[in-house]
Amino acid sequence: MHVRVISPERVGFDGDAVSLVAPAYDGRVGILRGHAPMTILLGEGELRVRGPGGEVRHLRVARGFLQVIDDEVTVLAEEVGEVGAGS
Repeated sequence: MHVRVISPERVGFDGDAVSLVAPAYDGRVGILRGHAPMTILLGEGELRVRGPGGEVRHLRVARGFLQVIDDEVTVLAEEVGEVGAGS
């Protein structure tokens, strides 16, 4: 599946992935290939993207939306940053 994680200021991730775990407004949500179409509100927290080679990208996201349509996952967040950045 293809994942894009973007904010008004930057592109946090744009590439292929085998899974994604995101902070929804009311808990965490996991996405795998073939997931049903959906749109959710994001909360604040860590978003994890696992690539095809097993590598994991950790991003910090805050507020926005996550949409899944036909193995295309788009995360539109007010803030996107690297985990641990600014701490």
